[in-house]
Order: sequence, then structure tokens, then C-alpha cells
Amino acid sequence: MKRTYTKRAYLDALQKKVMVFDGAMGTNLQLQNLTADQFGGERTMGCNDYLVVSYPQAVEKVHRSFLEAGVDVIETCTFRANRLTLGEYGLGDRVREINLAAARLARQCADDFSTPDQPRFVAGSIGPSGKLPSMDDPELSDISVDDLRALFYEQASALIEGGVDLILIETSQDILEVKTCILGIYEAFEKTGVYLPIQAQVTLDTTGRMLLGTDISAVLAILEKMNIDVIGLNCSTGPDFMREPIRYLGENTSLPVSCIPNAGLPLNVDGQAVYPLEPQPFADTLSDFVQHHGVSVVGGCCGTTPEHLKRLVEKVAGITPPARTTRSQPVLSSSIQAQPMLQEPRPFFIAERLNTQGSRNFKKMVLENDFDSMIGLARQQMKSGGHALDLCVALTERSDEAETMYKLIKSLAPIIRLPLVIDTTELEVLETALKNTPGRCLINSTHLEGGREKADQIFALARKYNAAVIVLTIDEKGMAKTAERKLEVAKRIYDIAVNEHGLRPEDLVFDDLTFTLATGTEEFVDSAKETLEGIKLIKEALPGVLTSLGVSNVSFGLQPNARAIINSVMLYHAVQAGLDMAIVNPATITPYAEISEEQRRLTEDLIFNRAADALPRLIEFFAASGPGETKADAQQEQINQMQPDERLQYKIIHRVKEDVEKDVDELIALAQPGQTRNERAVEILNKVLLPAMKEVGDKFGSGELILPFVLQSAEVMKKTVSYLENYLERQEGASKGTMVLATVYGDVHDIGKNLVKTILSNNGYNVVDLGKQVPAETIISKAVEIKADAIGLSALLVSTSKQMPLIINELQRRGLTIPVLIGGAAINQRFGRRILVTEDNTIYEPGVFYCKDAFEGLSTMDALAEPESRKDILEKIKRESEMEHERAAGEIKAEVVATRSSTPPAEFIPKAPFWGAKVVESMPLEIVFKHLSKNELFRLSWGAKNTHGEDWTKLQAEYELKLDEMTRAALTEKWLQPRGVYGYWPAQSAGNDLVLYDLASLTSGNLKELTRFSFPRQIGGESLCLADYFAPVESGKMDVVAFQVVTVGQAATDRFDRLQAAADYTEAYFTHGLAVQTAEAAADYLHKHIRKELKLEKEQGKRYSWGYPAIPEVADHRKVFDLLPAEKELGMSLTEAFQMVPEQSTCAIIVHHPKASYYNIGESRVDQLMRAKDA
Repeated sequence: MKRTYTKRAYLDALQKKVMVFDGAMGTNLQLQNLTADQFGGERTMGCNDYLVVSYPQAVEKVHRSFLEAGVDVIETCTFRANRLTLGEYGLGDRVREINLAAARLARQCADDFSTPDQPRFVAGSIGPSGKLPSMDDPELSDISVDDLRALFYEQASALIEGGVDLILIETSQDILEVKTCILGIYEAFEKTGVYLPIQAQVTLDTTGRMLLGTDISAVLAILEKMNIDVIGLNCSTGPDFMREPIRYLGENTSLPVSCIPNAGLPLNVDGQAVYPLEPQPFADTLSDFVQHHGVSVVGGCCGTTPEHLKRLVEKVAGITPPARTTRSQPVLSSSIQAQPMLQEPRPFFIAERLNTQGSRNFKKMVLENDFDSMIGLARQQMKSGGHALDLCVALTERSDEAETMYKLIKSLAPIIRLPLVIDTTELEVLETALKNTPGRCLINSTHLEGGREKADQIFALARKYNAAVIVLTIDEKGMAKTAERKLEVAKRIYDIAVNEHGLRPEDLVFDDLTFTLATGTEEFVDSAKETLEGIKLIKEALPGVLTSLGVSNVSFGLQPNARAIINSVMLYHAVQAGLDMAIVNPATITPYAEISEEQRRLTEDLIFNRAADALPRLIEFFAASGPGETKADAQQEQINQMQPDERLQYKIIHRVKEDVEKDVDELIALAQPGQTRNERAVEILNKVLLPAMKEVGDKFGSGELILPFVLQSAEVMKKTVSYLENYLERQEGASKGTMVLATVYGDVHDIGKNLVKTILSNNGYNVVDLGKQVPAETIISKAVEIKADAIGLSALLVSTSKQMPLIINELQRRGLTIPVLIGGAAINQRFGRRILVTEDNTIYEPGVFYCKDAFEGLSTMDALAEPESRKDILEKIKRESEMEHERAAGEIKAEVVATRSSTPPAEFIPKAPFWGAKVVESMPLEIVFKHLSKNELFRLSWGAKNTHGEDWTKLQAEYELKLDEMTRAALTEKWLQPRGVYGYWPAQSAGNDLVLYDLASLTSGNLKELTRFSFPRQIGGESLCLADYFAPVESGKMDVVAFQVVTVGQAATDRFDRLQAAADYTEAYFTHGLAVQTAEAAADYLHKHIRKELKLEKEQGKRYSWGYPAIPEVADHRKVFDLLPAEKELGMSLTEAFQMVPEQSTCAIIVHHPKASYYNIGESRVDQLMRAKDA
């Protein structure tokens, strides 16, 4: 339907040139340092919208600065001038006054600068209400869509009265609010008689989604046909992060596209928002969007200045907007993503189980108001292959259909990725659903049985809310039974919907009806055949329309196994005839090729009426096959065919938690005569469960399983053992042994230790976990107290590994005979062999066993449990220890001479932007995530380093979904909170040392040393040392060095601990990995900011962290913490071993020298470990 306008000059201008909007109102008002008096008093301090009344010259100054820069459109200062947001300042009753004043002020400024060659326009700005109507939150969603529509109607009416040229919906975060806002604006058009263009802009985060998860495909599907004139993006991110969604809009919409980004994502430095994108790169990127992605409207949002816009105006001058191609693809949408109505391969499945008229189970849920179960059923339907969910909540027992539909939509819409099909006969229920659903719906259904009055009302609602409609081939004469009659009715409905109501052909989905073949009556024996022919005729005669079918009606009244086959065969032939959509439970459909030839022949005889006795023969055949059930999940079918012990092992190995309790009960019931329940339970543990976990370990060892899958198996094992304990008596033999486990003193890392605990405890061992940073005396005392069979020690760093020989020496001194298992990233087998010999030069006879992972720890514990294997492994480590000590004795250590390498001095020393430290109070998590190394996250932190080929491709796709889920949760729940401190100090090198100077002494002429860092020099090679990259003292030049400390906060550690305590090992593992990599990403983000402040070239400015090859000693963390206020401002601390708390933190030095490189000092890991031991 074509729109009419009373004022369309903006759209006319848009056809001739790229329109440039102004820049940031808030940023440029802030630069004026306005006082409370200018804001109208303390109560309204900070209310920019009220300035148009209290101090309009401030707003006028910003308007004129952008008009002088050459922009075509200025926005009214009314972004938050609605009743709700103004109410926060006590101004809720002054909406009309403020919006009217703002519009008139902008109008006057624009008119002052307008010329015939360049008319200037005013966009009436409408921002978000601050509410999230798509959600079901008691605070954020405590406003009805009707009240929300009235709120936007009020604001739009005043802007129209004030003389704006277009209405701009901007920075929208909830797609339902955008829909509601458009409806409010149209109400204002109708009541004022003034019809203006509408430009609708949403804001996306750096992942390409709105706040509640709506992606750009959904945005376009939902808004494009709601009678708007321009669609686009603004705010939130810089232009780089908008590139992909802008490309999508450019390729898929017939509307002009707008792009009005921030000047990058801000960094909060000492309480000030610092926008990183300079004017020229800002203008260059937007110009690229215009030329390559068809953008017609550009401008600036937060952080953009008149200079940004001046450069932009110059860059796009003379470019003619591209002609938009008319695209019209049929699509529905959930609140999260769009769903094409034309699926390849066809059909589009409309899942039918959330229907009180067709599902007794769902009806029971509705009667009991069990919305959690309804959500679970919706998820099942989605998992089974449904493309949309049919919702019908009508009950003869209750009269609250509209209220129930509202509650169900509120429950489903924010979390289910499928669009909704609204199935109701009541107009009130239909409109309730349409106006409260964020996505683009399909209405099920309408017809002409009682004349066209109701159909007209439904088509009007579909047009208003941008919905598609299923239409049935029924008119005043009744249901059309022949193909010709079906086409006749379809043509009549098409004419009403398209030519009178302005719906598009693709908005219509014709269901030409099918009838049950179970009666065998003459009236219906050809009905399936006529239905198939009707589909063909409708598709041929009405191009663009879609077709649908309630497939299961064809088999109504027959037994379940017969129905499943008939529905599957009917669906196959309907698709061949041109069917686009099917209302059916996709889980019950069997592919045509998998149906036996005999079943196909019997079914097709019935469908095509090829034999008079087709129905009785089909009934007889399926009756002989038994009652039958609908198609089951393939994995479930496989499980069902297994014996109980085999089934339980399969579930542990393949990570299936469901019904393990039933499996245990079944196995207990199979006890031998005379066998007690306890004896049977022990037998199940030893012969069923433990072998299953051993197989999991073997698969992990061979690289067949990655660690997250192992942890999922461990969760199944824990659930099974927990239930089995109901049958176990606590007695000797129920445990294979006891280990005291700890991360050594000074070490805060415990992910490895926790994995050991998980694997051992789920393989029959009792593990006493003492936690992290555990003193030696505590470990030894606990082992003696509980008569432990072994001690397990973990250490991540070289510096904390010295606790291991300390503990072993103390055990030797006390004459204790407890084997010690050691592991962790810092140590290796050679270290283990070295410390087997204690300080009195004797071997620790119980043994010290290096275990590279948790499963090697398990195999070591198993070997120690058996006398023969225990003897063998002890002899093995003694032999290897002797060899290691002989090797060490024969090694000649190279003498390290403190000679400066040949590294030339830096030709240019950058100027520090300031001296001392600054605090980065917050970093935008969205942009930090853009710095994630997915390869390191997936392969190292999430354990996929040995996965390759097709397995890697599949796992990578799963991990991408997992990362998307976790990043959204982190943004919402705020368990990742990257913050940092950084700063610059004057410095010079002195041999291997870097000397930092007191800032005050720089100007006094008498340099005073503040602190110094001593760096190790490389053995061999180029004899590199970090100090070589700085100007030496004797050069007389003062250099600059930067330091940074970054953390993601304590909340990440707390989340990991909670998950671990709840035995959710897999999620805990994923949480730890993401937190570690996010800390690294945050460090990279801050590092980039430092490089930018120093104006370094692209590859210049290396970042070195202590504990890595070039600077392995972490004791210097203390010096950095003395320089930077990490403890005071970030709540961080250092252990006695100088490890950072929280664990997910980084500390680094940034070296500006262009020749700086990463290197290894040439000392082996075992030498570092032994040196740490002796320190």
C-alpha cells in the first residue's frame, strides 16, 4: 500500500544526494561545562532535553556548529523527551512544551542555513522509553504496549506541531518498542492530519544484535513493511562493527539505509568517556559504506564533533545514492532471528504441539498454568525441526484465552528462536498476540465462511502489525472440496487481501484443506487427490502466494503407526505439488525414501484412490504391526534396544543424563540370588560404571574426546553414583583409595586441580580437596590425619613449584611413606625426576610421580593400588631419576655476561601523553570480546587442540554457538567486568636494568631513581635483554616506558566456584576458559589504546608479561603494583609468590622500540624450576 505525505521534501532530497545528519548533541553539550542553574536547577541537572527551555542557547550553539560543518539534517534535542524519562526529573507533565520548543528551535536554525541548493531539514528525535516491553520483567517491563504507544503518540504529536520534516526513531534496543513507537507515530499522523517520513534506527552491539538478542535479519523482517521510509543503525559502536549488518541491509532491503555510528566504543579513563575514532577514519569508513553497501544516510552519534561531520560532508559530496532494488522475500521472524517462509528443501514446518485443540498434554499444561513445561515443549518442537510454533490456548473450561495467550507470548518470545503462528478464532485474542509479539507473526487463520466482515478485520490487523495470514479455501458455500472450487475461493480472497487491503501476495498462505481418509465415504475418497491438485492450481494462478496444509488431518481417526506413515507420504506428494508450509509435528515425519515399498504402496492406494479396498487393507496391515508409536529420536531408539548395563555405560560415554536412575534401579533388580543390594551396587560400580569412565579416559588419551566432553561424562557419572549411593553401605571396598589434593602455597590457579578431583572422584577414589594456596603443613597434617594413600600437588608457575620439593623433603624428614603426584603447567617430568632425590641426597622411597593430565593421575593411582604395578612404576621412576641426575651433573652452564646486544637505539622516542597512572574504570565488554583469540579459546582454553578435519569443523560450529551464549550471559549477568590501570614513566637502561625516575625530579634537574627492574639476558643467540630496547643512561636521552594491569574481576572466579561446587564441571570449565581469554583480550584492548596514545606504528609497541620466556620471574609484579594502583582501584592483590588475585588478570610492560621482538632467554624449564627451588 502506497503512503501519502503532507511533507516529503526530505525523501525527495534523498533521491538526489547522500543525506548527512549532525553529530553528538550530548558530547558537545558536555564540552560547554554547563552549570546546574543553566539546566534549570539541581533537580533537572543533566536533563539535556530541558535545556531547550532552561538554556536554549546551549542547544542552539550545537545545532549551528553542525550546520556550519555542512550537514543536511539536524536532530531535535528530544532524545529522552517522553513522559517516562522526563518524569525522572519531575518534568513528565511538560512533554508537549519541551518537544514543541525543541522542534521550533531546530526549525529556526535549519531555516537560517537553508538555501535553494541545500535545504536543511529537521528530524524529530524519539529515543527509547527506558523500558523493555519484550521481556517479562517486573521492573523493566512494567508498562503495557498500549500505554507505551500513547507515550510515543504524545511526543510525536508535539514534534509534528513544532514543524519537523521527519520523525526519527533512534537508538532502539527493544524491537517490540520500535513496532509500538511506529504505531504511536501513525496515531499522531491520523489525529494531526500531517503525514511525515519515518526513519527507524536500531542499535546493535558488537556481536550484531540488539540488547535482547535481535539480529539484523529479524530487524529487517519485522520493520520493513511497517510503513517506514528509511531503515538503519545508530549509536552503540563505531562504524567498523556495523559493517556486516550494514552490508546485510544494503543487499536485502528496498528502503534507503542509514548509518549513524559513534566515534568508536569509549574507554572510561579516570571517569571520562574517551572515544577513539578520529574524524578522518570515521569519514573514510562511512564513505566506504555509501559506495559499497548502498548507504543513503550518514551522520554521527556519541563522541562525534563538528570536525567529524565536516570531514564526512566533504567525503560524500557529489555521491548520488544508489537506486534501491525492490526485493520481496517472504519471511517470518522471532524476536531473535528471521525465518524464510520458503525453505530449501521444502516444506516450512509449523510445529503443532502447542495447541490445546490437538494436544492433550499441552491442554493439561495450560489448565495448570505450567508455563515452564510449555517452554520445554516449545524447545522440543524447535529441536525436532520446527520452523515456527503454532500457538492455540483456547479452552472450553476457561474464558481467559487472551490473558493466557499474552502470558505464553511473554514466556516464549524472549528465548525461543522460532516465529509464532497465532491460532485463534477471536479477534481480541489475535490483536493481543500481535501487538505483544516482538517478531513477525503468521495468523492462523481466516476464510469467508460467514461472509467477509471478519476476514476484512483480520486483514486490517495483518496490515497494521505486518503479519502474514493463512487463508482457508472456505466461503459462504462451505469448504471447497474440488480443486477448481479451491482455486475459485482462493482468487476471491486474494483480491480482497491484496487489492483492497494492500497485503503483498507473499503475505498470503493458502491452505486448500485436506480431509480424513479414515471414513472411506464416497464424498471424501478423492479428497486427498483434489487437495494435491488444488495446490498446483493455486500456485500457478496466483504467483507469489504460498501454500500450507494441516497434513495430519488426512489420517485423523487411524491408529498412531498408520497416521505417521500416511502423514509422511501425503507430505511428500504435497511438496511435489508445490506445498510450501506444513502444519505437522516434524518429529513424527519419516523421509519418503525410508518408508518401506509395501507401506508406500498401501498408503498411495488410499491417497490416490487407486483401489476400492485400499482403506481396509491399510488398516489390517498396521493393526498386524502392533499399536505402534510415532518416530523416536535415533539415539533414543539405539539406547532403548540395549541391555541395562550396556545402556548405562553408553550414557556415561555419550553424555546422556536422562533416566540414569531408572537404569540403576533396573540393574539392582537383576541381583543374583543371595546377593545383597550393597553387593550388587558395588558390582555395578566396579563392573559397569568405572569401566565406562575408563573408556572415556582412553578416548581422551587417544584424542577422540576433548576435555569438555570428558567433563560432561563426569557429570553423568556423578549423577549415577549419587543415586547408586542409596544402595551402598559405607564400608571398606566402596572406595579405591584416598588422595589429599591441593594447589600449593602462593598459587591461585586451580582449574587443573579441579579436573583431577573430578576424574578421580568419578573413578572410585575419595578426594579431599584442600583448595588453593594451601601451606605445606596443612597438606601434610591432613594426609596423616585421614591416612591418605597419596598426596596430589598442583602448581602453575615456576615460582610456586618450589613448594613441591619443600613438601617432599618434609615428608622424608618425618619418615612418612605417602606417594606424591605432581602436575601443572609450570613443571615437567624431568623436574619430577630431580626432586625424587631429597636434600639429604636420598631417594624419597614412596615415589614422586609427574602426571601430565588428570587421566595420567588416575592411571598412576590405579598402578599404586596394586602391589605388582606399584613395584614396577617405583623402579621405573628411580631409574629415570638416576639418569636425570647423571645428565644434570654432566651439563656445563654457560656463563652469562651482561653485555648489551647489538640492538640499535630507537631513532624516535614517543612523547608520553601524561606521566603517572590512570584508571580505566570500565571497558566495553562487547568490544573486549572482539579482541578474543577464538583459536586460543577453542583449542587451548576449551580443549580442542587435537581436533581436526570434519570433527573440528563440527566442534567449531558448536563452540561458536557456545561462545555466543556465554558472551550474552556475561553481558547480562555481568560476571566479566574488565577494568585496568596503566601509566607512563620516564626511564633509561643501565646494563640489564631499566631505571625509572621520580616524576618530580624530571623538572628539578636532579634525577631521582624511583625503582628499577632487572631483566635476564638471553643465553646465546643475540644476547637480548629487555633493557636493551631503552635509551641507556650514558646517551643523555630520556626514554618512556608503559605498564598496564588488567583484570576481569572476582565475579568470574565466584561463578567458576559455584559451578564447580554444583558439579556442573563442563560449564565451570567453559567459564574458566572464557574468563582467562577475556582477561587477555582486555589486555590487548588496553595495549591498543596505549599504542594509540604513543602514536606508534602498526607493528610497534610489544607487550611483555612476566612469567613468559623473555621475563620469566613474576616477583616484579610487586614493583608494577607499587607503580599502578591495582590494589586500591581494582581490588586486586598479590600472593606471597607474587601471583595476581583474581586469577584472571594480566600484568605487562609495553616497549615502544620498533626492533623489539619476542624471545626466550635460553634457560630450560627444568633449570628455571631448580633455580626457583634453591631461591
